[in-house]
Amino acid sequence: MRLNKFISHNTTYSRREADRLIEAGEVKVNRKVVKEPFYDVKEGEKVFLKGKLIKPKRGYTVIVYHKPKGELVTKKDDRGRRTIYHSLGGKFKHFIPVGRLDFASEGLLLLTDSPKVAKALMESELPRVYNLKIKGSITPQMEEAMKEGLELKDAKAGGHSKSKITSMRFAPFFAYRIEKNSPTYSKLKVALTEGQNREIRRFFAHFGRDVLDLKRVEYGWVKLNALPKGKSRFLTRKEYEKLKQFLKEQDGKNPAKDKP
Repeated sequence: MRLNKFISHNTTYSRREADRLIEAGEVKVNRKVVKEPFYDVKEGEKVFLKGKLIKPKRGYTVIVYHKPKGELVTKKDDRGRRTIYHSLGGKFKHFIPVGRLDFASEGLLLLTDSPKVAKALMESELPRVYNLKIKGSITPQMEEAMKEGLELKDAKAGGHSKSKITSMRFAPFFAYRIEKNSPTYSKLKVALTEGQNREIRRFFAHFGRDVLDLKRVEYGWVKLNALPKGKSRFLTRKEYEKLKQFLKEQDGKNPAKDKP
């Protein structure tokens, strides 16, 4: 495992903070100063930070956060906008978000202190369930695309103005349910098994529909339920048991992929 990653995974320091500590000569491996962030920490080697031995963590922690609108899923914003870490506080500053929710979206966001767990969840086909409100009606053409999938050479509409993504392939929706369909606005619940950049907003923008509200309410077996906005909770014992089984199944599918 890379030295900067080893530090961020086993302490409360972020990867960038670890880089700065390494460059400042605050890190030793087997009592020798190492100033290379990409140094490969081998099994059995001892890493010291500011003279103190870093003990590798055993296990992992996952939390559920109810992200409100108006927060960015990032460590820092060059425009000074509020991020999720303002609400989460220092205790979780080293936690990794599992995927993203854009500035105008809200709902369930998983975070973990384990890069392996974050990667497994993000790359999985676990259903992500969203409650949506869109401007205008839902047409037969939109339903067909939800069922059959869609490939767009021009998928810029609905994306961020600075996004470099121009084209996108949309897999068929895992499931959907129309709860209200009217010329003014419509409501529906959709489930997707992937998490591309602003995927839902780009999909409906192709049909000339603005997404007015987007709220993620489920990620796999984890549900938002009544968790208040801006608050977090740890996974329940039952949710941890399901996660453990999920990771075991993923290791079975990719025995070499998840090795550090």
